[in-house]
Amino acid sequence: MMSRPGIQRALIAAVQVLSLAVWFSASAVVPALRESWQISATASVWLTASVQLGFVAGAVTSTVLNLADRMRPHLLMAGSATLAAACTGIFALTVDGLAAAIPLRFLTGVFLAGVYPVGMKLTGSWAPPARRGLAFGVMIGALTLGSALPHLIGGLGDLPWRGVMGTAAGCALLGAVVAVALVREGPQFAPGTSPRPYPRYALAMFRQRAPRLVNLGYFGHMWELYALWTWLPSFLIAGTAARTGRDDASVSLLAFLAIGIAGVAGCLVGGWAADRFGRPRAAVTALVVSGACCLASPLFFTAPPGAVVLLGVVWGAAVIADSGVFSTALSEVADKRYVGTALTAQTAIGFALTVVTIQLVPVLADAVGWRWAFLLLAPGPLVGALAMRAFGHQPSRA
Repeated sequence: MMSRPGIQRALIAAVQVLSLAVWFSASAVVPALRESWQISATASVWLTASVQLGFVAGAVTSTVLNLADRMRPHLLMAGSATLAAACTGIFALTVDGLAAAIPLRFLTGVFLAGVYPVGMKLTGSWAPPARRGLAFGVMIGALTLGSALPHLIGGLGDLPWRGVMGTAAGCALLGAVVAVALVREGPQFAPGTSPRPYPRYALAMFRQRAPRLVNLGYFGHMWELYALWTWLPSFLIAGTAARTGRDDASVSLLAFLAIGIAGVAGCLVGGWAADRFGRPRAAVTALVVSGACCLASPLFFTAPPGAVVLLGVVWGAAVIADSGVFSTALSEVADKRYVGTALTAQTAIGFALTVVTIQLVPVLADAVGWRWAFLLLAPGPLVGALAMRAFGHQPSRA
């Protein structure tokens, strides 16, 4: 029963939802941490940026060692989730300032590099190419829901920040248990084989046109994605204050609606569209819509609440709808022996880019105001759309 593809894909998605709750656990409680620790907005950026940098470091290490292709992936995922949970639990129980927080958040990112890319490989191993777009859409939807989960925990439970982070750590530990007990690798990528070490494949794939274009599309997508997820609550708070003169406690729930609920819906639609209409068309459509939301964001800054919710839902769905499409496409054009390495290298570079935009958005907001800050993100979807349009016009993607 547990070896059925649909059940395995559902289990892998469940592990992602639970394990990735620790990713934005600190970001979701930044207002409380700033008040408690008396830190500036610039300093608080590192609560998110350090996770991104840790993820890059972990992904690069995994790529060099070909871990995703040489280890049993469900065990790698379970061990990594356990260690990420431990880092977050220690943070919740003992940390009282940035000096201890930043190293723990960095290590959390390192260990999450053994959860997310490995989960993509496992998902692909249970999905034939004709159904892989939707399968990856479900997988990225799980990532989205897991990343947004701390906003829901904080918004509904009225927990102190230690309670939010402790709950997220417990979720990740449960994800590890599910991974080690129930998840297994499927037949699509020759499970049980251990290819020779080839760390240079992470660079060699860029010499081939198809992987190069898919990766460029992904990089444009990542330029926008995590900066939006990180700073959307601040954008909403500033807009609410400008419109009403007061803060709005519903911001956390609106952020969860946009990032979590709308994001999951976008992933499912994007995955379905990738299988139905092709990878390039699905990706270009999502990139164009999210780019348009970037450009329109100043118009919605002080708009009525209904209009702001509409922007959040549309943008939250579009910004993540193409993420699974890039993973799907790369899994189809990369060397089958090194699919795990290719996906891990792709995410390593993409997440390195997120550090740049996560840092730059609040700098621009300080200079010109939050109304205009998200305009910085618009070039990413533009570059990504051009790359995927070129990918769709090449003679062969096989």
